[in-house]
This record gives sequence, structure tokens and C-alpha cells, in this order.
Amino acid sequence: MAGLWNEEIVPLIEATPGLRPIAVLEEMQYRHPDRDLSSARRTLERRMRLWRAEHGPDREVIFRQSHPPGREGMSDFFDARALGVTIAGVPLAHRIYHFTLVHSGWEHAEVVLGGESYTALAGGLQNALWLLGGAPREHRTDSLSAAFANLDRDAREDLRTRYDALCADYGMEATRNNRGIAHENGSIESRHGHLKTRLEQALLLRGSHDFGELNDWRHFVAQVVARHNARHRDRLRVERPHLQPLPARRSCDYDEARVRVTSSGGFVFRKVFYTVHSRLIGYELKLRIFDDRLELFLGGTPLETLPRGRPPAGGRGGHGYVVSYHHVIHSLRAKPQAFANLTYRDALFPRTEYRRCWDALTAAGPLRQACRIMVGLLWLAHDQTCEAELAAALSAILARGELPVLGDLRSRFTRPEGDGGPDVPVCIPSAGSYDDLIQGQGAAA
Repeated sequence: MAGLWNEEIVPLIEATPGLRPIAVLEEMQYRHPDRDLSSARRTLERRMRLWRAEHGPDREVIFRQSHPPGREGMSDFFDARALGVTIAGVPLAHRIYHFTLVHSGWEHAEVVLGGESYTALAGGLQNALWLLGGAPREHRTDSLSAAFANLDRDAREDLRTRYDALCADYGMEATRNNRGIAHENGSIESRHGHLKTRLEQALLLRGSHDFGELNDWRHFVAQVVARHNARHRDRLRVERPHLQPLPARRSCDYDEARVRVTSSGGFVFRKVFYTVHSRLIGYELKLRIFDDRLELFLGGTPLETLPRGRPPAGGRGGHGYVVSYHHVIHSLRAKPQAFANLTYRDALFPRTEYRRCWDALTAAGPLRQACRIMVGLLWLAHDQTCEAELAAALSAILARGELPVLGDLRSRFTRPEGDGGPDVPVCIPSAGSYDDLIQGQGAAA
């Protein structure tokens, strides 16, 4: 460092405090190509560390906080794709909402299929509070920047107002971390890591990351969290008396939108096409939007609940589809050839057996005949309410290397006319029998 430290290096790191030793060493080597400084790295690191301790800029001090019982709860989301969970073999892109009481360490976690949003936060937070049976005095989140992504200023302000109102309903002060300062949310961030580790270890013990249905994975997460909470039972017993009572009812935890049903027998909402009954074509529907479902209303009348769909590739890969053959089968039965090139055809099959049947039919014969048989099978499943039984029959037929014969299956699954179940005789008592009953009770008294 002779001739370099005071003359060049100190002025350099005074002017640019963020420089790392390796960058300084490379700069000195560039300035003095005739000198071999490769062996001076450790010396430079030590001298820079000592210089910064004596002459460097002030550094931020983190003030450790005490957490009295009942004061603070925290919420955040984390990306759970790294867990490698699959549903029926298909990778599940999802997040996990995570709430914790800072004093006792009590936690709640649930699967979120979309990104961070107000509906996911409001729904998850209220689920946690009602499961807990009380509310802390303060609820802390990050800056909610992800939930406000792609929203204009008025929409962002509306969501902030709704979030503040939600916390006020539960008597909680809404606080937020400063953006980009991770240690302000240290309690929840460290517990994120612990929860991820517990889930990873539980999956390893289970021996498989694959689940048959999404609800199986939801239940698995709940079990892992419940085991953790059991270990914190004593601390929660201390904290629970300090929690505030819950309001009389839950607050609104959904967004609303209006859509019009088109002649295609459905509507598009956030790049996902949903089918509804054809009699609703032309009507405007009101949607209540949750993270995992849409509730449909015609005026104030509830119609049905549909699972929430997501567009492929985060909206960059075209439309997603949430379709039911029950909604469109009446029209398809009149126009069976429309099935071949239907944009959402692959999403219309209710079970894999029906898709395998379609592949076998198109491989073996004319497309027109395949459409007629496939639509006939879907109509049979709908009309006779035998979707599962028909799927089992199709699986057996395909396993034998045969093709389904629509007429045979109709004969097998069509119920006889008037076969609505067993006859149950109903005897209507006479009015006089009630008088006898009352008189008998009076005599007994």
C-alpha cells in the first residue's frame, strides 16, 4: 500500500463511501499496471474496515423493541413457489398470507392463489382474528405496494381508505413499514423464514410434494401452523386477555365489479372467461370478488358462486377459462359440430376420462362423428346426473382398447321415466287428532 493508501485510496473512499475493497483494489491495479497488488487484498480489506470504524460515515442504528401482550399483530405475504407444491402433478403458483401476534408468536397462514391484494389481505386478516377470538391494538403491514400495483392514484387512495376502515372496525391502529426497510418488519420476516422451514420439513416427512386437490394443501398448511400454535399455548394464554373484543360481524373483505353476459354464454373478468347459464345472456351481473371465488348477483339476488380463475403466464399468455359444461350443453346439443374448434374446449371436460375419450374418438374416426358422440356423452352426464359413474365406464371402455358406443351408454345410464326414487307414503292427520293430542297433554298435566 506504500504510496497508495493516503495518497489515493483514502481520498477515494472519502468521496465514495460505498466502495467495496475489491473494487478499490481493481481500480488501483488499473491505475498502476506496473505493480502486482493481487496479494494485498486482505491487507486492504483490514485497513478499510479500520478506517471506516474511525473515520467512516454514521451508520443506522436499529432500536430493538419490546412487545407487550395484545399490542401488535403483523401481516405479510410470501411467495410459496419455492416449496415445489403440485396439485395433481401441476405446479402450484401461489403465495401464503401470514399473520402473527408478535408477543405470543401465535400464527395464522393460508394459501393465496393470486398476488398480494386488498381482498387477500382483508380476508386473511379477518380469518385470523376470528380464529383467534380477539384483535390486537395495532396491525402492521409492509407498504402494500404490491397490492396497489397497476392502480391509478384514486384507486390506490380508495384501497388505503378501505384498509384503514377495516382496521378501525376492529379497533386496530393501521401502521405500515417504510418501503425498502426490511428490518422494520423483522418480526414477521424472521417468522416467514421459520414457517417456510416448517413447511419444507413437513413436506419432506410426508414424502411427497403432490396433493390431490387444492383443499388438501390448504389443510396441510393449517395443520403445520396448528402444531406451532400448540407450542405457544401458554404465551397465548397470557396475551389473550389483552386482546380487544371482535365486532358483531365481519367487515367487507371483497371487491365489487359489474359485467355483462355476452352471446358467448359468459363474461370476461380480468382476462378470464367464465360461463353462466344461457338465460342470463344480455343481463348485467354484479360480482363480489374474493381471492378464490366470484359470487354472482342479479340485482340483489344471489345466483351462484364460481371458482376464481387466473390467466396463464400472469396475463401474458392469453385468456384463462372457468367453464362448466352444464351451462352450455343445451346449446352444444343443438350445434354439436361447434365443439371441435371451441376456444375453451379443453377446459370443458369435467374429468380426465372425458378428455381421453375425445382424444380416442378423434384419432379413430371422422371429426363430425367424434363431436356428435362427445356432446352426447356430456349431455348424458348432465341430464342423468351421472358424471362420475359415466367417467368410470369410459375409463373401463378405453382400458379395453374400445370406443364408447353412445346408444349403449344411454341405455345403461338413462333412468326409466318416472323413476324419481322410492315412493314414500305420507298420511295427513285429521284436525281432530290434534284436539285429542292437546286434551291428552292437559290430562297428563
